[in-house]
Amino acid sequence: MTTARDIMTEGTECVATGDTLVDAARKMRDLDVGALPICGDDGKLAGMVTDRDIVVRCIADGGDPSSVTVESLGLDEVVTVGADDDVEEVLRTMTDHQVRRLPVIDGTSLVGMVTQADVARALPAEAVGEAVEDISR
Repeated sequence: MTTARDIMTEGTECVATGDTLVDAARKMRDLDVGALPICGDDGKLAGMVTDRDIVVRCIADGGDPSSVTVESLGLDEVVTVGADDDVEEVLRTMTDHQVRRLPVIDGTSLVGMVTQADVARALPAEAVGEAVEDISR
């Protein structure tokens, strides 16, 4: 059985709840990613912020990304998968919640991120097209 731990990217970096959206955008640029987990002062996962959140929920509404903090946009309920969940469960979670990236947790610790591309590489070729279509609805 292939698990989330097998296909995830380890060493996921977080943004802090008090970081500005400019801070988050710079970190996304530097890491070449489109989403970052938000970690609270206790180091635990508190939310997610995406490049789209920054544009649609701040800039498009006339907000100032240099003064708006990530916690104001990204502390909604976070969908996660367990490190030992099998890849089919990861796909189901992505499909059910229409997300392309999931934080991977082990107990209460953030241990990595798994993306739609990670799942696609782990699935048989005939399942990849359907999986991408299901997630992208």
